Amino acid sequence: PPCQQGPITRTPRDDLSPPPPPPPARREPAEMASKTSGLNLRHMAGSLDAKETGKATKDYEDYFKEEDDSKRTGNYTDVVNKYYDLATSFYEYGWGESFHFAHRYKWETLRESIIRHEHFLASKLNVKRGDKVLDVGCGVGGPLREIAAFTGADITGLNNNAFQVSRGEEMNRKTGRHDNCGFIKADFMKIPMPDNSYDAVYQIEATCHAPDAVGCYSEIFRVLKPGGVFASYEWCLTDAYDATNAEHRRIRQEILIGNGLPTARTCNDVLDAMKAAGFEVTEEADLVKTADVTWYEPIDPYRFWVPWRDFWSFKTTLWGRGLTHYLVWVLEAVGIAPKGSMGVSGFLKKGADGLVAGGKAGIYTVMYFTAAKKPLK
Repeated sequence: PPCQQGPITRTPRDDLSPPPPPPPARREPAEMASKTSGLNLRHMAGSLDAKETGKATKDYEDYFKEEDDSKRTGNYTDVVNKYYDLATSFYEYGWGESFHFAHRYKWETLRESIIRHEHFLASKLNVKRGDKVLDVGCGVGGPLREIAAFTGADITGLNNNAFQVSRGEEMNRKTGRHDNCGFIKADFMKIPMPDNSYDAVYQIEATCHAPDAVGCYSEIFRVLKPGGVFASYEWCLTDAYDATNAEHRRIRQEILIGNGLPTARTCNDVLDAMKAAGFEVTEEADLVKTADVTWYEPIDPYRFWVPWRDFWSFKTTLWGRGLTHYLVWVLEAVGIAPKGSMGVSGFLKKGADGLVAGGKAGIYTVMYFTAAKKPLK
């Protein structure tokens, strides 16, 4: 099967597909995973000075003028930090607190599927109350707060973007989740923790930002305790990607610029890198193949939108996108939104279009699931 190598034992298909969810418990708004709000004008520049955003936007776009990845991988910290300084407010507006896609059944709303997607990954960690868990590339902490509540574990989010760390800490205080949820600002290529620090580690669509997969996974391996599990949802090119196909390369480039990615890897690249880092991969599957709803459906502007079923997702419909783009244009024109905001809105739209095109062509997945163990010896 695609993406399978070596002596990996694939579990039955039903075991790899996240189980059907129980009826969701009613939550108070403050506890809601992926709670969204309006576009936060106060934070649209991230940690940048509002006067710097125009230049930062141009500098970011310059990294992607060529297909060659070397300039981006060599400056990955600047690429990723600029991206999240500029894009985080748009992410919160569109996605809430959890910036990721999800395996989705036809009876679920997007919010429900996001919560179940997080719980499925958490169920693979084999952790209990009091265990120490690391969330690598945690965003503003939506998943770590949900997984901490689900498992009872103490979860630390690692993020190299100062603005996202500050937003995450603010959300922890507002939700009262600062007791077993914390953050450290650090690069996942150089995790500032001793060997064997964590009982489990996970990442959700984050290590795709790494310039070198082996180096990143090796750091995760180092800080994980022997016998511990590293569970992951990775973004990957599929076996259908053809590097000689100009349209495929164009889609790849749109995905990179619109999502702050220095490069793109295949599923087999990910497996090889995990093995090279020392992991024993126990499960792997592209969960895209078992979902009822296509993974790119939430950002497909031409999808059939049912307002009484999932009103939250209006922002990513064709009309919602257009209204947001026009609003940003007006706000920037009158000086309320910082210079460069239209550029940010533009490359985010390009990235979304690239993801939809990649999904429809079958050349890209955002749900390549792996579970791997650090050997006891």
